[in-house]
Amino acid sequence: MNTVQASRPQLAARFGQNTFVIRSETPLADEQMRQAAPSIFAAGKHGSRSERYTYIPTIEVLRGLRREGFEPFMVAQSKSRIEGKTEFTKHMIRMRHVGGVGPLSARPEANEIILINSHDGASSYQMLAGVFRFVCCNGLVVGNVSNDIRIPHKGNIQDEVIEGAFRVLEDFDAVNTCTDGMKALKLQPEEERAFATAALALRYGERGEGQPPAPVSAEQLIEARRPEDLGHSLWSTFQRVQENALRGGQPGRSAQGRRVHTRPVASIDRGVSLNRALWVLAEEMRKLKA
Repeated sequence: MNTVQASRPQLAARFGQNTFVIRSETPLADEQMRQAAPSIFAAGKHGSRSERYTYIPTIEVLRGLRREGFEPFMVAQSKSRIEGKTEFTKHMIRMRHVGGVGPLSARPEANEIILINSHDGASSYQMLAGVFRFVCCNGLVVGNVSNDIRIPHKGNIQDEVIEGAFRVLEDFDAVNTCTDGMKALKLQPEEERAFATAALALRYGERGEGQPPAPVSAEQLIEARRPEDLGHSLWSTFQRVQENALRGGQPGRSAQGRRVHTRPVASIDRGVSLNRALWVLAEEMRKLKA
């Protein structure tokens, strides 16, 4: 994503044609969030849900989190081709806690709590840990060093989500330790290519004999988009690969040999799962090199 100017939110189709996102350097107001993610404010559950489905608007849960010191800095929502369903589809909110934001100069990243939900039965309330990198607006999703909390649509949802957010918050010391370890670890060129080759398989699938190659090469995934991404640490390699794999826009060849530009990852689910897989890949390489 492009860098967002201070206090000016950015609205664009960044996750793909059917998903919109808005992110700001300052906490988002309700009307700003409504532009990209109206399902956060859904007035009720989708008609396909049964009486057992407990409906609590995401905005009410978010207001409860705000009272506990959490503020939203990014929201995204999937659209739907089914008429009348867009107001209920899956949405994602990335939040930071007032106790952990700190000055931007303290760390070049901010720890975030990711809330995913829908009102059409596509998702339970889900809480994940994330890391936001200021220089490029990359929104990483932490892999296996933090809680992955799922809360079904029944019972006291609001209190359980708030409790889950604090449980994720407690994991950020471990997240920072992993991040610092990746920054301290230098990779050789062949190790960078190995990391990118594994990431290529995660992004485009394993390519067996007789199958067309991926549209881009491992070397392309390692390419830097800005001077701040240069370097040979595991962290900088991870950042370049993550952005190129998810953001797309790189020149390549289709299975038929046509010139193409790679597409961005087009859904919230795929973006989260690929982000987490890349984090796990980076963490496993850190452990192997430690």
